[in-house]
Amino acid sequence: MSKTVRLFKLMDALRSRRRAVTAAQLANELSISVRTVYRDVQTLIGLGAPIDGEAGVGFLLRAGFFLPPLMFVEEELEALVLGTRWVKEQGDPPLAQAADSALAKIAAAAPKGLREEIAEIGLWAPRFIHPAVRGISLSTIREAIRDQHKLKIGYVSIAGASTERVIWPVAVGFFESRQLIAAWCELRRDFRHFRVDRITSLAITRESYPQARRELAKLWQQQLKAPDQPSVGKSTDY
Repeated sequence: MSKTVRLFKLMDALRSRRRAVTAAQLANELSISVRTVYRDVQTLIGLGAPIDGEAGVGFLLRAGFFLPPLMFVEEELEALVLGTRWVKEQGDPPLAQAADSALAKIAAAAPKGLREEIAEIGLWAPRFIHPAVRGISLSTIREAIRDQHKLKIGYVSIAGASTERVIWPVAVGFFESRQLIAAWCELRRDFRHFRVDRITSLAITRESYPQARRELAKLWQQQLKAPDQPSVGKSTDY
């Protein structure tokens, strides 16, 4: 293993931990000697990495430090490319453009050999047939989720009943034939799943959830797992 690869692996090992890790643990994980760990840590510190170390406790990479992970194993690179190609087939043009941009940034900063590997990976995502979304912007839904803002929607059930609702979106699920929004529905006073292709109007209210999305997501997941609660399909307002 070259020193450059070893340093990147050491950074990845430190970055993946929230608590201090001993030199012996790092040495075992990277299959190198404890002495080499100490030497490489000092090299990283010299390059500007904010690593704290204390005898008997171990090493800890302080929060907020970012180093682009440009050294990938084959499986990591394949996962990145396949994930990007899958996103491009999901009927969300802004997200597809963002995926292309992210991969291009990685390729631009990578060594020539790595750029060639990215271009030649033989993994492709299937092209699904999506239902029409009636002009509804998935990027608007994603924005509401990021900013934790309520959405006001017009919705048509499978029976043809039209309603107007205010929902607190928690997540968007991408399935082969449709996209579903998981949200707390103020009308039903419960979690519901809404098909994007049945939404007739959509607007962000700029009103924040009364509860953090993280907590709402936990409650939603608990409800899905509860044996006495309806399944995802049954709780969809078709």
